[in-house]
Amino acid sequence: MACTARSVLLALLGAALTAAALPGHAEDVAGSKDHPMVGRFAGAEIKAYQQLDYDEAVMPDQAIPKESEAKTLALEGKVTRIGYRIDGSKSALEVYRNYQDTLRAGGFKTVFECKGDEQCGGDFQSFVFNSGKVSRPGVGDAVFGGKYYVALAKKDAPSGDVYAFLDVMQDESNKRTPVFLQVVEAKAMQTGQVSVPDAAAMQKALAASGKVAVYGVYFDTDKADVKAESKAALDEMGKLLQADAALKVYIVGHTDNQGSLARNMELSQKRADAVAKALAESYQIPASRLSAKGVASLAPVASNDAEEGRAKNRRVELVKQ
Repeated sequence: MACTARSVLLALLGAALTAAALPGHAEDVAGSKDHPMVGRFAGAEIKAYQQLDYDEAVMPDQAIPKESEAKTLALEGKVTRIGYRIDGSKSALEVYRNYQDTLRAGGFKTVFECKGDEQCGGDFQSFVFNSGKVSRPGVGDAVFGGKYYVALAKKDAPSGDVYAFLDVMQDESNKRTPVFLQVVEAKAMQTGQVSVPDAAAMQKALAASGKVAVYGVYFDTDKADVKAESKAALDEMGKLLQADAALKVYIVGHTDNQGSLARNMELSQKRADAVAKALAESYQIPASRLSAKGVASLAPVASNDAEEGRAKNRRVELVKQ
């Protein structure tokens, strides 16, 4: 049986963990805070913290016997991740029951819950903490073996659904009960933050360096369908190629480093193919002038350690053949 990791992923936006959120502790990591609508279990300390205005998040919504066959819920929106540590005198079950009560009181409905490997699956915790798809490396404690309790809950809200994934563990060796919380406020991404180069700017960049990065092409998380809001970028690429009938380009798809390299290679190739298809079908660019290539995360332009850098790395490039 695969070794299992223990940590907590509590995600709530719209619920209160206790009647009122407790104040921060001196032991909390610098810059961290409880989620505005989620209190902390009495005595808990924040040992890891991350909040992003817009990111992708994966939440297991069923058992995972084999990591390679994992099926999950993929979301995008404002993401808050908090790793709590509670004194071991409080069992994982006691902490979990308190969170369950709070979620229900806050209007959340349970989507999925399980207990230990026997219900969650032998690779469940390994997927959550080792795959890189659910949490970022170093976020919260990770404990292998022992008891753990998991719940995924959802709350409908006018501004966007809120999801809470909770994974409560019992670390008997170190006498502590870790909790990792991930709050996802599902919402559409704010677009228009990166200006799309016009055809003239693209032509100038190709002449100067042989390539141009285009950040206005959008895809859903882990998907390869070009979204409607990509039209402005596609229009300019189309104009560029229509203006110079001799121009041939490689359409290169790039990703960040989240997830496996093999999956990102496949995804980046499919996205490059989708852009080439859109240019051929909507702008009558001969397919012979377009060559789609996917390179995953092998050519970053910024560090993948933070979301700002990962956003720069997720791009489409036109490279002159």
